[in-house]
Amino acid sequence: MPPAATRPPAGAPVRCGWEKGDDLYRKYHDVEWGVPVHDDRKLFEMLCLEGAQAGLSWITILRKRENYRRAFDRFDAGKIARYDGRKVERLLRDPGIVRNRLKVNAFIRNARAFLEITAGPGSFDAFIWRFTGGAQIVHRYRSLKQIPATTAESDAMSRELRARGFTFVGPTICYAFMQACGMVNDHLTDCFRHGQVSPRV
Repeated sequence: MPPAATRPPAGAPVRCGWEKGDDLYRKYHDVEWGVPVHDDRKLFEMLCLEGAQAGLSWITILRKRENYRRAFDRFDAGKIARYDGRKVERLLRDPGIVRNRLKVNAFIRNARAFLEITAGPGSFDAFIWRFTGGAQIVHRYRSLKQIPATTAESDAMSRELRARGFTFVGPTICYAFMQACGMVNDHLTDCFRHGQVSPRV
């Protein structure tokens, strides 16, 4: 993440600083990032998009998110798992997404692995949240420099997902996924969202 931004004007909400004033990024920070997600399709979408980010900035993917949803059938894993070579070639000609063959094929492979998990008893939600014991881990970082790139939990998630056939799920990608889906609360303590995204106890 980039260094924290300068302090906002008096009366303005304090944010983490990584949104850098971009309106789309700011909305994502204020509304989505760090909010616990328990919907299987949304979890699958975010895991795919975090993988698509590899080597790029998140804002690049965020700006293309609606295009990804259109191109990949709103992240219906059942449909994506059936994509064939002709579909892949069409996707690689789509300027609305990152046209990287490895990443496109990863979506298909991940959809198939996702379906294998959800074919058994339980949900992907239950599977993925067990890496944090079924509850959000609340951190109390005061600076972006304190936030790690990986943790023991993201390492374990990465190993398990890879063993089950997922790709583009390294520990750093898994931790970014955990942050985005609210498995951890990494809003800084002075950010107005820190106290809002954690479930009340």
